[in-house]
Amino acid sequence: MKELSKVKSFQGAQFRYEHLSNTLNRLMTFTVFFPKLLITDNSNFPVIYWLSGLTCTDENFVQKAGIQRHASELGIIIVAPDTSPRGENIPEDENGAYDFGLGAGFYLKAAREPWKRNYRMYDYIVDELPSILKAELKMNGNRESIMGHSMGSHGAITIALKNPEKYRSESAFAPITSPINCPCGIKAFRNYLRDEINDWLEYDSSELIRTSQASIPFVVDQGSDDQFLKDQLKPELLL
Repeated sequence: MKELSKVKSFQGAQFRYEHLSNTLNRLMTFTVFFPKLLITDNSNFPVIYWLSGLTCTDENFVQKAGIQRHASELGIIIVAPDTSPRGENIPEDENGAYDFGLGAGFYLKAAREPWKRNYRMYDYIVDELPSILKAELKMNGNRESIMGHSMGSHGAITIALKNPEKYRSESAFAPITSPINCPCGIKAFRNYLRDEINDWLEYDSSELIRTSQASIPFVVDQGSDDQFLKDQLKPELLL
């Protein structure tokens, strides 16, 4: 793992790292905010994984949201991975669409060619990245939560409900609540996954909530003036 940058922020520091992902067959970047700069034992701090939305990278949230001040006050580590693999020989939408391919991994495990070799963001978030953080940065794997925005909220909901033993809580901002019922979700699932409906339902937030026996603290925040509210987000389906 290679440190790419370090910036002091609110008594802590914002780092960016690069590593070779065996899951995604690609060099990947991610950011980590540590709330106390001079403390080397990170195992005392809880960890929140932040999953960003369509078109975002690992840097969008940490540059725009102002999370560092709150994380420093509360003593929380913030981890923000990228939203998809990138680079040479990584397949992307042939028309350069914003809602599929690069920047739009949908936090699932692709099953179709040519996507399945690299687009395995579900496995990366659930297994590989936490293992690397525990080994390299000594983070506490027993005090983790997950949250996200839009496509990232879809990912956070599905990951938390399918792995309730891993996370203390889940929070979703303006989530894509049912990918099988919105244009961008249908497009992604049709290309990434097989045609069987059960494969689609496995990554649908509303369906997982309906069928899950998991018990996990859960908060959703949705603005009423969101331009994507009616066609893409559909919070009524989550309810």
